[in-house]
Amino acid sequence: MKYQVPQFIETEDKLFGPLTVKQFLYVAGGVAGGFMIWSLIPIKFIGIIIAVPVFGFFMALAFYRYNDRPFVTTVESAVKYYLGDKLYIWKKREKKIEAQKTAVEEEPSSVLDVPKLSDSRLKDISWSLDVDEKLNN
Repeated sequence: MKYQVPQFIETEDKLFGPLTVKQFLYVAGGVAGGFMIWSLIPIKFIGIIIAVPVFGFFMALAFYRYNDRPFVTTVESAVKYYLGDKLYIWKKREKKIEAQKTAVEEEPSSVLDVPKLSDSRLKDISWSLDVDEKLNN
């Protein structure tokens, strides 16, 4: 039995003509806000000067994408940055230096002494396996 796998799940549905629900609400809010400013200010020229940037901001929220992200997330990030704490404290931690052992414990010598290349145990094991493989061939 075959099942249909949903595709394009990140794409929003267009419910109001060419607009998604979010875009429609931003456009409606911009139109309503601009109209309220225009109607409440008695001098219509000043009302238009104030209402146009408000309308433009809401249009940017609805349609503009900055760095391939919606403008809403950019505004949200900017507000969080400006209202959030900006105190960064960096405390350097001193590493404790351990005294290295001067006496080398001798192991039974094998056919081939493998030099120690790094501080990584995994790299040492890999090196020894490669050397043993080449010796056995």
